[in-house]
Amino acid sequence: MSWARSSATLGPFFSSEAMAGVFSDRSRVQAMLDVEAALSRAEAACGIIPAAAAEPIALAARAENFDLEALAVEVLKGGNLAIPLVKALTAQVAAGDQDAARWVHWGATSQDIIDTGLVLQMREAVALIAKQLDTLGDRLAALAEEHAETPMIARSLMIQAIPTTLGCKIGGWLSALTRARQSLLACKEKGLALQFGGAGGNLASLAPDGLVLSQALARELGLALPDTPWHSARDRVADMGCALAVLLGSLAKMARDLSLMAQTEVGEFAEPSGEGRGGSSALPHKANPVACARIIAAASRAPGLAATLIGTMDQEHERGLGGWHAEWEVLPELFRLASAGLESAAFAAREGRFDTERMRANLEMTSGLVMAEAASVALGRKIGKAAAHKLIERAARKAVAEKRPLRACLETDPAVSTHFTPDELDALFTPESHLGAAPEFARRAVASWRTGRDCD
Repeated sequence: MSWARSSATLGPFFSSEAMAGVFSDRSRVQAMLDVEAALSRAEAACGIIPAAAAEPIALAARAENFDLEALAVEVLKGGNLAIPLVKALTAQVAAGDQDAARWVHWGATSQDIIDTGLVLQMREAVALIAKQLDTLGDRLAALAEEHAETPMIARSLMIQAIPTTLGCKIGGWLSALTRARQSLLACKEKGLALQFGGAGGNLASLAPDGLVLSQALARELGLALPDTPWHSARDRVADMGCALAVLLGSLAKMARDLSLMAQTEVGEFAEPSGEGRGGSSALPHKANPVACARIIAAASRAPGLAATLIGTMDQEHERGLGGWHAEWEVLPELFRLASAGLESAAFAAREGRFDTERMRANLEMTSGLVMAEAASVALGRKIGKAAAHKLIERAARKAVAEKRPLRACLETDPAVSTHFTPDELDALFTPESHLGAAPEFARRAVASWRTGRDCD
């Protein structure tokens, strides 16, 4: 059969190449076959199946031995991929060893193989995400450190507010990544667990050896052994999906800020441009922030996917109907999207350029209005907060109406000027004098990131 697919054209936009490989059809089949091979080895070691049966099963458990298109057709009949795969694996083994074929999939159920195969893929996927996160975080840490004291305007409700620093802004992005990294590793710690319960979740078909076999299989696969099978307890999957969605949201926050900073009228950041990158099909002069667009597009899809995982947690009794099936493409898609977002975020952080001269110009474009808070605080120390706020607000309105610098309006207002010397007024209108804890916040964000990296 031949299904129409968009992966060749749109797939690269919504996944990194490496993550696409982790969750490819062939990788999914191979992960399930790896579980079948490990099961046969563990059962042979425990004396549950003949020792001679394990090797023929393991040798046959190679994805290249199977027709993926034929398996896909059979999935529609059986309701899951494990049913036709086990049938095909049994036939492969029987072609070389009829006796060994009797022991394929012994004591397991389809969901054991599918879920544990997914866990093996998740282990590889989390390692890839963590590596990408570390690359991005290390770059942002370097930038936050470099620009800890680089002044720029802070914007509140899209309007210029007061001075801050570029390092503090980057530190905010970095702090979110630090937390996302912690969440991801916590999900890895509790989520990479063996799924092995048999048809009803109690390993009755393997009594009295079920628990011993579970321990051996967990060791064979290098997975944690849970207290109970989790066929219909989907918190591990939901936790991982939500952690990925939150990571994507944090990446989107960074991309949204960068894209706003890249607007022509702002000009504080620019993605690299060149032949074939960021251009417009209609406007020759444009250099679009395409890395930011990719991140925001990926993150925009995440809430619905995460909601699907939460919405399917109420699965029926010991084995769910439909809810479990709904997860199959959702979690892999979240991994793909997260990897795509991290890839573009790392590119933007590495290749993008911050224009500190434009940041300075934007600080000065209101002729001192953004220093109104500094003036109000300084005056408030002398005459009280409410009175100072009223005087500075009046002066600010006058500055706007008369298109004059705020400093000039204050200097000619006796109610204000009597409290300051000209040098003191000059100091009040120097952005560096009103940065508060911004430089320290940047450095604290860097320290937290590096401490987390060092503790792994």
